[in-house]
Amino acid sequence: MNASPSTDRAEPTSDVVLDLAGLQSLLDVLHARGFTVIGPTVRDGAIVNAPITSVGDLPRGWGDAQEPGSYRIRRRGDDLLFGFTAGPQSWKAELFPARVPLWSADRTGEGLTVQVPDPRPPAYAFLGVRACDLRAITIQDAILAERVPDADYVRRREPAFVVALTCSDPAATCFCVSMGSGPVPGPGFDLALTELLDDDGHRFVVRAGTDRGAEVLDAVPATAAAPGDTDAAREVGEMAASRMVRSMETDGLRDLLYRNVEHPRWDDVADRCLSCTNCTMVCPTCFCTSVEEVSDLRGDHVEQHRVWESCFTAEHSHLPGGSVRPATRSRYRQWMTHKLASWQDQFGMSGCVGCGRCIAWCPVGIDITEEAAAIRATDGVRGGAAP
Repeated sequence: MNASPSTDRAEPTSDVVLDLAGLQSLLDVLHARGFTVIGPTVRDGAIVNAPITSVGDLPRGWGDAQEPGSYRIRRRGDDLLFGFTAGPQSWKAELFPARVPLWSADRTGEGLTVQVPDPRPPAYAFLGVRACDLRAITIQDAILAERVPDADYVRRREPAFVVALTCSDPAATCFCVSMGSGPVPGPGFDLALTELLDDDGHRFVVRAGTDRGAEVLDAVPATAAAPGDTDAAREVGEMAASRMVRSMETDGLRDLLYRNVEHPRWDDVADRCLSCTNCTMVCPTCFCTSVEEVSDLRGDHVEQHRVWESCFTAEHSHLPGGSVRPATRSRYRQWMTHKLASWQDQFGMSGCVGCGRCIAWCPVGIDITEEAAAIRATDGVRGGAAP
């Protein structure tokens, strides 16, 4: 990706503290600089990302409860603005949208008129980016902005301003610690927040990660963080990590999956998997796409779009002789093995960040950490009952 303000590292800066009015000032400064601020808000029984203009738009006092195959929002009993974990949407929805128009054409009396959309996406500022999602953005940067540049992704990504957030209340489906991606944000943010709510008040410890972040922070009323604030912010991340109940054992995982392509566990998971594509749709790193053409009934207007695709569909691997992966068994194996093994061969990193969305949003609660552990427990099994 071309160098941009959002990726220019700043010199280490001291933490500062914002109160609620200061957080509103941060939103105002970002809007004044031309950003469309996207942040969490409550809508339709979920905490989703949407345009926001004020602190009042944030999900004050709302949390969530996530289990395999289950997601519910709940009242927390306090006034935390970010007291929830990764919701159904990742920031991929803005950087790599599910549907992007490529061109349209109309038949007229004089011939065919083709229109190509003007690719001018807004400059986004993302507020409340979890550490796992920040890691997912850096993974997509490496693939879609560097390895195989996607022009639309680069146009959206280069101006994006990232305000990351230390996760304070992980869900039962989270396993970011074992994937090395959270709960404290790693590199890639412009600003990073840690929310505190205690006897000393409701406030946010803020750190700049880029020169542009430091410049924006200089325009916001703030006070220097006291040692107690810095210690409390560190404890938020430490406590979140200690409460994470799921994990993925990553040592030797790539080779483990490669040598167990015929493990009976693939049949076991195929008996449960619906091939519904939910896991790939909510995954913050999946990037498969297809091209869709639609026309009106008269045949006078046609449009072509790039749309998200999933390796769980028969069409994804369809060749002239038929589908390469006609069975659910092979599709789940392809997805999991690519995410955890062959992704490393292709891109030098894991394709999983431990956000747990694929577990929560699977209708039958299939757990990728459980599947990996089951194969590891009977490494080398070629037949018989799955564990």
